[in-house]
Amino acid sequence: MPDATGLELLARELGDAALETVYFRDGATIEIDPSQIRTTLQAMRAKGYAFLASVHGVDYYPDEPRLGVLYELLDMGRVDRLTIKLRVSSQRPRVESVAREWPTANHQEREVFDMFGVVFEGHPDLRRILMPEDYEGHPQRRDFPMGGEPVIFTRDEAKWLEAREGEPKPEPDEGMDSAPSERALLSEHAALKAQPGR
Repeated sequence: MPDATGLELLARELGDAALETVYFRDGATIEIDPSQIRTTLQAMRAKGYAFLASVHGVDYYPDEPRLGVLYELLDMGRVDRLTIKLRVSSQRPRVESVAREWPTANHQEREVFDMFGVVFEGHPDLRRILMPEDYEGHPQRRDFPMGGEPVIFTRDEAKWLEAREGEPKPEPDEGMDSAPSERALLSEHAALKAQPGR
């Protein structure tokens, strides 16, 4: 990583595009104006940071601009890392895609779009990559509702099984023996655990 002084010199070369620098725990970060992402990354490439290792999102909820996009660059000759960061408003989460100049950004921008809702303008194939196409919302936003499948803990087993007993059971396929009930399997498992030496 560039040291704190080297970081300030890099930021100075970016002019008005650089908004802030952070040097923390040997990590160098330059926060930039989102409209300058392509020119900034090209300037860093000319400085030797020719490998885009990662593009990822961050949610700074409740602060605005709320959504961050971080570009992790690597100078493989000097084994030197640099983070370029930008922030966009949750009301207009848009930034230019860099996938044409940096092919590795293609899938990573799609992941940030899918998980955080940042739209990468000019992306060759911007669509969800992890969640189904018809999924609503962005799961890594901090205000995303927690929920989903219930996790059954041992203390809740009996209540869960009683509730499940009232649900209709699917018919077994023809030619197949019916499977033992969930209650029978759990009882057998509990009996095995209770045996001495187990």
